[in-house]
Amino acid sequence: MASPEDLLRELAPQALGVITRRYGDFASAEDAVQEALLAAAVSWPAEGTPGNPLGWLIRVAGRRMTDQFRSDSTRRRRELLAASWSLPASPSPFTDPGPAPSRDDTLILMLLCCNPALAPGSAIPLTLRAVGGLTTGQIAAAFLVPEPTMGQRISRAKATLKAAAEPFRLPPPDQREPRLRSLRHVLYLLFNEGYTTSSGPDLARADLSGEAIRLARMLRASLPGDPEVAGLLALMLLTEARRPARTGPAGELIPLASQDRARWDRSLIGGGLALITEALRHGPGQAGEYQLQAAIAAVHDQAARAQDTDWAKILALYTVLEQMTGNPVVTLNRAGAAAMAEGPTAGLAILDTVAGQLGEHHRYHSVRAHLLEQAGDRDGARAGFQAAAARATNVREQQYLITKAAQVAARPGPG
Repeated sequence: MASPEDLLRELAPQALGVITRRYGDFASAEDAVQEALLAAAVSWPAEGTPGNPLGWLIRVAGRRMTDQFRSDSTRRRRELLAASWSLPASPSPFTDPGPAPSRDDTLILMLLCCNPALAPGSAIPLTLRAVGGLTTGQIAAAFLVPEPTMGQRISRAKATLKAAAEPFRLPPPDQREPRLRSLRHVLYLLFNEGYTTSSGPDLARADLSGEAIRLARMLRASLPGDPEVAGLLALMLLTEARRPARTGPAGELIPLASQDRARWDRSLIGGGLALITEALRHGPGQAGEYQLQAAIAAVHDQAARAQDTDWAKILALYTVLEQMTGNPVVTLNRAGAAAMAEGPTAGLAILDTVAGQLGEHHRYHSVRAHLLEQAGDRDGARAGFQAAAARATNVREQQYLITKAAQVAARPGPG
């Protein structure tokens, strides 16, 4: 049985879709649903989960919207919205919303958040917060910015979207591509947060990565000819396939090179390989960034043993991906691939180019420590693992890094 926290995360987009559809004001609906979720988090553990939890959330959020519509301060806005709504006829906002429709509005909500009036750097965090259920801290970690900065960005995005007063509906086909680019990135970040959480006691959250895969499947069904959607879903499946081997009996992190590959999910690997093969065969022009990432994941998953990995091919793919995106995290990964293909000195030289951008991130220090260990610099590796552990906020990653520092320190030096 799902925990109350998991249930609320699952129901939040559904409740938000119903309230937004009925009242036509996304920003106010998001506030109302957040208040309903807070009320549920307080009352459900004490009083028990109601028989119809989604209906409960909708009723509480609906009462919050009713109060807002009745207040003097929102009367003028209500009248203007009523005159501009292009929604089908719906019950009065003062009536009980009744049973929720069976449709899943999550993708429509995400497209609504990915409004062209917002820059992608604002639209994507807003979507992750309002619909994806991530905290501001988790989103800030994904964007490598301080949490207060991200909080201000999300607040400004909500205000912009509120002023736009866009009807709750799918945008016309000729206006969808910019939103789809942002939507793909939202699903990518949602999956990443589920696969390795930015903070907390557990390495991963299967509910988040599972939801990202579910939504990517829905998007793939809606856009079967989009090679980047196929690449994104392939990347998720090929990565998710390794989950059973990523942790040990006590929940400890097991790095890719040490995983028991017999535990990988072969059905997910087969599905991911079929998707990326089809996308690369029929996709127009140069492969997109998600297709390239899926191709890298496919090389890893097709290696029977870690030592069989074709690192030269992975390095070449990362080189193209870096040129396409300019993302310093891609450069970080390219450094690791270069170390495996050409030696640690080559990897360290690449890593030096992003020290200014990623020097405070734990992954930079972790990768550098691994490369120094390969190069035989025991003191440098130990210091690197310690620096990475001090910056890591996921407990399992932190424990792994502390253990690595201790192992390097205990290893006999050259005699």
